[in-house]
This record gives sequence, structure tokens and C-alpha cells, in this order.
Amino acid sequence: VQLQASGGGLVQTGGSLRLSCTASGFDFDDYCVGWLRQAPGKEREGVACIRSVDGEVHYADSVKGRFTISRDNSKNTVYMQMNSLKLEDTAVYYCAASVSYGGVIRASVNYWGQGTLVTVSS
Repeated sequence: VQLQASGGGLVQTGGSLRLSCTASGFDFDDYCVGWLRQAPGKEREGVACIRSVDGEVHYADSVKGRFTISRDNSKNTVYMQMNSLKLEDTAVYYCAASVSYGGVIRASVNYWGQGTLVTVSS
């Protein structure tokens, strides 16, 4: 199983970034795939996930209206467009997959990928 994340970087407040996560080795369509994040000194937080088989989408309250998650099943890839970034969005973002309903948001994850760092500066 592999979850390959990319797209992190440095951006100013109010800016945008797009994260990508490409999956392999499991039944991509049946899993809610998305991201958790962990900021320095804070607990890991579920951010968003999406499942294609039933249209399930979840967002953390802290990102609703600013982040949009989507997927391309032909490429086994999930994207997260992050707009209106805030200082508090600074974190390492981990791609993850859960077979459970809303599992990524609850940090109940079956598979983890490596993290990608997002830094928002003032």
C-alpha cells in the first residue's frame, strides 16, 4: 500500500495551495481518502476525505468553505484545494485512507502516507 502526497510549500496568508495524494495497493474506490494534519505541539486533526463509491465527503469545521477535496478515480488520486490560507493552517499534512464512514476526520485510519509540509506566513 502506498499513499504518495505532494504539493506542500510556503505561502502567504490568504494564498492558495493544492495537495495531491496518489494511492496504490488497495481498493481506492471503497475508501474515504484525504488528509489529516499536525501542527507543532498540537494533536493530529482530520481535515477532509472523500469516497467515490457513495459520494461521501467530510470536512473539518475549521476548513469548511476554504478547502475543497476532489478525486480522479482514473488516476487513483485525491486533490485538496486550499484557499484563503491562515497562519493556523500551518502543519504537516498526511494523506490517509479509511474504510470507515468519516474515519479520516476521526483519525481512524487504515493506511497512512508520508507528510507534506504546508507553511503559511504573514
